[in-house]
Amino acid sequence: MKTVKKLLAVTLALAMCCGMLTACGGNDAKNNGKTEKNETLVVSVENGLEGKFSPFFAASGDDTDITDMTQMYLMIVDRVSNPVLKGIEGETRAYNGTDYTYYGPADIEITENEDGTVSYDVTMREDLAFSDGTPVDIDDVIFTLYVYLDPSYDGSATIYSAPIQGLEAYRSGMETLFNLILAAGRDNTDFTYWDEAQQTAFWAALDEAGAAFAQEIVDYCVDAGAAEEGDVAGAAAAWAYDGLPADATTADFWQAMCEAYDWDIMTMTSTESAGSTLADLMEGYDDYAIGIQTGESAPNISGIQRTGDYSMRIVTDELDATMIYNLGVAIAPMHYYGDESQYNYDNNQFGFPKGDLSIVREKTGKPMGAGAYVFKEFSNKVVYLEANPDYCYGEPKTKYLNFRETNESDMLNGIETGVLDIADPSYSMEVAEQIAEINGVDDINDFEGKVITTKLVDFRGYGYVGISAKNVKVGDDGASEASKNLRKALATVIAAYRDEGIDSYYGDTASVINYPISNTSWAAPQVTDDGYTVAYSVDVNGNPIYTSDMTAEEKYEAAKQAALGYFEAAGYTVADGKVTAAPAGAKLEYTVNIGANGAGDHPTFLILKNAADAFAEIGITLTVNDLANSSDLYSSYQNGVAELWCAAWQASSDPDMYQLYHSKGSTNYYNINDTELDSLITDARQSTEQSYRKGLYKAAMEIIMDWGVELPVYQRSEAYVVSTERVDGSSLPTDMTPYWTWKAEIEKIKVK
Repeated sequence: MKTVKKLLAVTLALAMCCGMLTACGGNDAKNNGKTEKNETLVVSVENGLEGKFSPFFAASGDDTDITDMTQMYLMIVDRVSNPVLKGIEGETRAYNGTDYTYYGPADIEITENEDGTVSYDVTMREDLAFSDGTPVDIDDVIFTLYVYLDPSYDGSATIYSAPIQGLEAYRSGMETLFNLILAAGRDNTDFTYWDEAQQTAFWAALDEAGAAFAQEIVDYCVDAGAAEEGDVAGAAAAWAYDGLPADATTADFWQAMCEAYDWDIMTMTSTESAGSTLADLMEGYDDYAIGIQTGESAPNISGIQRTGDYSMRIVTDELDATMIYNLGVAIAPMHYYGDESQYNYDNNQFGFPKGDLSIVREKTGKPMGAGAYVFKEFSNKVVYLEANPDYCYGEPKTKYLNFRETNESDMLNGIETGVLDIADPSYSMEVAEQIAEINGVDDINDFEGKVITTKLVDFRGYGYVGISAKNVKVGDDGASEASKNLRKALATVIAAYRDEGIDSYYGDTASVINYPISNTSWAAPQVTDDGYTVAYSVDVNGNPIYTSDMTAEEKYEAAKQAALGYFEAAGYTVADGKVTAAPAGAKLEYTVNIGANGAGDHPTFLILKNAADAFAEIGITLTVNDLANSSDLYSSYQNGVAELWCAAWQASSDPDMYQLYHSKGSTNYYNINDTELDSLITDARQSTEQSYRKGLYKAAMEIIMDWGVELPVYQRSEAYVVSTERVDGSSLPTDMTPYWTWKAEIEKIKVK
């Protein structure tokens, strides 16, 4: 269900393609020679291919995977999503005790200027070519940027929100016909920019598309068992849109979603989609996507400056730590996606008419670029790609690459029978047991089986227990030391049971984490770092609770005693090893909400049940509220009602904390308000020095933990399953991460 996705994948920020395939950079050594290749590698895709294989308009993850195979990206990232700025000669960086060298098509130099502006100087390799043999140069990059920054661009990339100098002036004075008619309303009588027939056709097409959009969501919820057939109101509730009348129609559901987003339909449809976009569903959409000049605008973007045939400078008005990730754009061939006759940099022509991306959209179904593979065909739910013999890092060792739509339930069987070579089923103990059975072994941790090889990769997100500073406090001040001690008392006991709970649910495929950040981030504290501590492992006086020789039972007892110290410091009355009275504003009973389907099916459920038993022994009641409807869980903490709750965050490429923890953050559900924390978060945004930012984030995380508003719980794994019989395992990348998967070194993979 969508609400489950919201709980498990709240995205902190969106960087363009840096967490995806980093084509032309997945090499540990340069290799420009031709190599012997074999037959075909077949890879599963689960969610259905939409056929939008465009670097500009691909929307689904599966379509993006196809696109990535055909493209080269201006900037790449390493295994922890750290930007590689010296791509031409390469940068060597250590990961997991091994040095890896990363190459890309360009060098990027960042300069912070005295006037507060920032310059990004890009210098490209001069020997690159697209798969049709056409040379790659800086004009292709400039063309690409102008497509993304066009006032009529409506793809998923958000580089237009970057503080590029002159960008606002370039985008002003023009709006799409779609937005103009929408803003004017159904009863508009001003036909300066369109006629009445166009307006009537627009609203009819939008209404029809809106109903179809809502119907897709209803169908999705019915298929997921979250609503009965024909129950629009029930499906809407499962999608976090409660309150529709029992006889609601899909038109009513569509109206409710539009109103929730204040009729920002593009944002709404990209966020709420169960599959299709509005462009997919609305008849004549492309006719309404054209930009209309309504006022004055700049003829170019002053911050995009061509400095040579293979170089350019991008200037931003201010320092923005996330800006560098916006340079991870695909270098799209202007001669293919645009019109070279319409490109003249000095005369403010950039390969297409401003406000009209129709020639770019025409190529959406058939990508072309300078990547490792060349698109050939999409038919019968299979995408066929062929090796690019002129790929800059060597012709791929496997000539043919197919992506085949596959139901998740068929993935393991597909590997076993030879239909598939690589798949990515949702990993669980059940899947691990199935793999072990196929391999004919008893040990589910035997990842190198005779039939299936399993490669585990940390998931980009992490699970946590949240505690509201507004609802769990002493007196009326959630920021007081007493309130912090109350929350730390609760977190200390729950934290003690994390190892047992996560091990029983995930086995060796997940690990307990101790800081509120995904372990996949470059900013995540490491065990070997100075000052690294286990979450909530000290008492109220700052002394360690545990010793290395303690048994599990001894640790649980130590945690209870430490919690009593925190409760007492919070103003509770403690006598004979129990809490007997609460101070004003605090309670002896708290409730934690968890979405475990009403059946305890959640990795944190056992942790909470064990903690509840421990709390009962010291006079505190912790009620574990297992919600069968995930939307109820979502609403409880989004609306500020929950005291404690369990959910998960998904990390982006940049670890910016503003959205979650700044006092003005849009998803600061903890109600944390700390001026020092705000300053650290803001300061980290205003630097590009990663070691400096990491230090600021470490200090910020320590404040968050001191507030006692979040207990990090687990980092789970996702898996790639590979045919041991068909794929040469030694050709797969080592030390794969969410940012560096098998796709990052696709040109090296060999089939047997």
